[in-house]
Amino acid sequence: MAGRRLTKRQRGRIAQLQKERRRRLAEKADQALQDADAEDVREGRVIRRHGQHLIVQDDDARQHHCLFRQNLGEIVCGDKVLWQPVANDQGVVVALLPRNTVLSRPDYSGRDKPLAANITQLVVVLAPRPAPTGYLTDQYLIAAELIGVRALITLNKADLLATEEWKAFRQKFIRYEDIGYPVIGVSAKQENGLEPLLDHLEEETSILVGQSGVGKSSLINALIPRTEEAVGELSEASGLGRHTTSVATLHFLGNGAEIIDSPGVRSFRLGKIGIRELESGFREFAPYLGKCRFSNCRHCNEPGCALIEAVEEGHIHPERLKNFLHMADQLEKGH
Repeated sequence: MAGRRLTKRQRGRIAQLQKERRRRLAEKADQALQDADAEDVREGRVIRRHGQHLIVQDDDARQHHCLFRQNLGEIVCGDKVLWQPVANDQGVVVALLPRNTVLSRPDYSGRDKPLAANITQLVVVLAPRPAPTGYLTDQYLIAAELIGVRALITLNKADLLATEEWKAFRQKFIRYEDIGYPVIGVSAKQENGLEPLLDHLEEETSILVGQSGVGKSSLINALIPRTEEAVGELSEASGLGRHTTSVATLHFLGNGAEIIDSPGVRSFRLGKIGIRELESGFREFAPYLGKCRFSNCRHCNEPGCALIEAVEEGHIHPERLKNFLHMADQLEKGH
């Protein structure tokens, strides 16, 4: 029943079932490793994952169902791995290769949980409805700054507003363009409505993020053709059923773009970072950091604060400083 709380006994039973399932999968991975050719080690890219089941694509664009041992750590969509083939286009992953970037968010216990690896661009999707919040937008932009990837603000559902309304909506995001973030308008329902997005996706490995209802799924469906063969691929290999269509998947577009469709970014929170890391996430703060009168300045109401002076002089938007202060307060409280 929806909303029903599990008893301690039920939670224990579920934990035991999960432990037993992990044990069986580990045994299958061990057996696969024994069956593999130890001298035939290949590099591949993880394009889909469900539990300990992976779809790995090789250099010839062939896809293989692979298992992996838990001691390799958290393997996610976009990872580069070493794997050894066994029979029937199957294999076992034996090593996780170093990542260039990794997008993570804290899980319910507060530990960072990787969502996608080796991305080069974070596409922040906003729409007139539901109304966007600058606070959440800033969280996404900070995440992009901290992991060292590009950020693109994409205003979706342009078809919902009349011309003048759309201009007024877009005007709200001028402050982001002023500090160097591209802002584009798109619509999956208008002819050529996706061209601005396709141009920015070219030769990038991107992931779309944004609150529920902004149209990420519509954009993904317009960009990526769905086929029954692709949908059933992992479920058939793993025996896990059709629900595996909701797992993160790496898609390849015709213009050299790669895009990760991940249900894991329907909501987002920053992980455990320090105040200095938070400061560095606001790119327009850079010229003023270290120039406050006091070295331990909190940028709240201290005299001689360089950030406050920059706001007063029009160099920093006041909402950006307001959001920074709220985030800093949340960090102190451990939220």
